[in-house]
Amino acid sequence: MELLIAFGSALWLGILTSISPCPLATNIAAVSFLSKKIAHPAMVFISGLAYTLGRMAAYAVLGWIIISSLLSVPQVAQFLQKYMVKALGPLLIITGLFLLEAITIKLPGVALSQKHHNKLVESGAPGAFLLGLIFALAFCPVSAALFFGSLIPLALNSKAGTLLPFFYGVGTGLPVLMFAIAIAFGVTSMSRWFNKITKLEFYTRRITGVIFVLAGLYYSGIYILQLF
Repeated sequence: MELLIAFGSALWLGILTSISPCPLATNIAAVSFLSKKIAHPAMVFISGLAYTLGRMAAYAVLGWIIISSLLSVPQVAQFLQKYMVKALGPLLIITGLFLLEAITIKLPGVALSQKHHNKLVESGAPGAFLLGLIFALAFCPVSAALFFGSLIPLALNSKAGTLLPFFYGVGTGLPVLMFAIAIAFGVTSMSRWFNKITKLEFYTRRITGVIFVLAGLYYSGIYILQLF
């Protein structure tokens, strides 16, 4: 049961990341641009799938490297085992405040010139995969908070460990894959669906933010203040 909750949480964090305004706009723009460069619907789908897999791979590999590196050093592993539970409460609170937009910061993005962008797109599925990989690493504040502030601590405190970034990556890929399929099949009302998902994200992000703050207060009360 504990593992199912951990996997479900990682998947939900990934989905929430993907439908957040900054990543969502980037994903739709990328998949739409891919479709303009390719005439055959099957190739549009393949390129969209490759782009999606690139994003999934970036998150999964980055998470695996961070978690494995931290746990491979005995001193760090012992430190995390001792203090990570205490740090979880404040981390959840801070992440929740990011989701509620009570805290905002500006992160430097990964710059990609139009020339290199076009070259990647024109190189087919491999280029689309690399494009997804690069765009995934261009963290927005919300996606950075969800990945570093929620997923990594969750993985460090879970028996699933290094498997959770993979499920997070799958979650980030699902909405993008849906758009790739829609574009491949010639769905023309993409802007309407974009507006609906943006409105949905507004509420889901705030609900998740409130849950994170409450959970953070609960963990802080138990492990830091020892109120319960």
